[in-house]
Amino acid sequence: MRRQRHAKIVATVGPASASPDKLRELFFAGVDTFRLNFSHGTHEDHARVHAAIRALEKDVGRPIGILQDLQGPKIRIGTLKDGALVLSEGETIRFVLEGTNGDKSAIPLPHVEIFEAVLPGQELLIDDGRVRVRTTSRGGNSITAEVVTGGTISNRKGVNLPGTILDISPLTPKDRADLAFGLELGVDWVALSFVQRPSDVIDGRILIGERAGLMVKIEKPSAFEHIEDIVRLSDAVMVARGDLGVEIPPEEVPGRQKELVRICRLAVKPVIIATQMLDSMVSAPTPTRAEASDVATAIYDGADAVMLSAESASGRYPVEAVAMMDRIIKKTEQDKAYRSIITALKPEIEESPPHAVASAAGDLAQAIHAPCIVAYTSSGTTASRIARTRPDVGILAVTPDESVARRLCLLWGAHSVRSEDVRSYEEMVEKAEAHARAESFAQAPESIVVVAGVPFGMAGTTNNLRVVQMRPGERSRP
Repeated sequence: MRRQRHAKIVATVGPASASPDKLRELFFAGVDTFRLNFSHGTHEDHARVHAAIRALEKDVGRPIGILQDLQGPKIRIGTLKDGALVLSEGETIRFVLEGTNGDKSAIPLPHVEIFEAVLPGQELLIDDGRVRVRTTSRGGNSITAEVVTGGTISNRKGVNLPGTILDISPLTPKDRADLAFGLELGVDWVALSFVQRPSDVIDGRILIGERAGLMVKIEKPSAFEHIEDIVRLSDAVMVARGDLGVEIPPEEVPGRQKELVRICRLAVKPVIIATQMLDSMVSAPTPTRAEASDVATAIYDGADAVMLSAESASGRYPVEAVAMMDRIIKKTEQDKAYRSIITALKPEIEESPPHAVASAAGDLAQAIHAPCIVAYTSSGTTASRIARTRPDVGILAVTPDESVARRLCLLWGAHSVRSEDVRSYEEMVEKAEAHARAESFAQAPESIVVVAGVPFGMAGTTNNLRVVQMRPGERSRP
């Protein structure tokens, strides 16, 4: 079963999509990787969904990726008097570390890290930025601020601090427990929230090891100060435009999105564009034209994947949202301008044999009109290097590792299959032909391009490029 597109679709599972039947519908509508949002639901809920996805995977005979998204630290105000406060522009308010009054002179903010880090002149955004206040002074356990944008705040509303780097780990005790549970289940990816600096990624890597791919969510402006190091230390990146769009001006988000896609392509790391892509389809059967353009822009940028959140988790039209995203991607990739745009964004080739071979594979496939590139890949690196160049043909990624095959469900253009390691050139050719035929990529007398590393089965040794002409008949089966 092949997707007739290069970019991938990630869909969040929630009450609207958690049943086995609905998961099946979503997969056939176009989902490549399912996201389990650990900000909601119990371990038992996620375990049932995980088991249902693995059963579906076995039934359809195709790898399916599972992404565990950790909640991360949530900064919130405490309980207010009467449950809410109306703040007016220009008035002075006071936050306190400890207190129960909950009025304008003592708004509880039970996060010692804020009181240690915030400076006069820095802003606090409450309730996704609907209310803005600017710090005027800070005491030991209190912060005085002026209301910049007024409004009503209520109990436990979230607080963002765009100009402040907090000395806080991205992994709370809840996250650590959730992570241990997810790794035991066997998730393929773990998304780390609230990443501010490279050390946050290292902390996550120590806990995750190689048991899953480590994905960082870029949602804090402070992450951009060390973005290349953060990307280098991770396995994939999610552009979490919801929180990021609260902490930076909306007009900056598109540019940051393009910057992150470019950096990730250069670093050979998959990148997902997330949040509010088809938001109106939470309650409507069709998206706005602006939302369709938003998805298309991510595809023109060269993103590996686009993601649905509430649309598939709690919306009224989860299957329709996936089908719509699938159609937008296909139509965009078929547009006559797409290839020239994607080629213009092509990063320079690194001066190493593996990158040179991967780049040459795409050029060679185009020159001989090959229908696909067969990439033997132990760790996924060879397939990623080829995908980095965004070739105009499909990438048939053949790997002996089932977990790698599942992680490749996020990679642009990759159609992954699990197969035992090859041990000789003859076996390499035979299996490449067999997989290309079995997966409906090619048939005789077409020629395919085969990329591998010698010695076979050794990760990171992309050094062999070969053209293979398909022979008639089913000479062998994969």
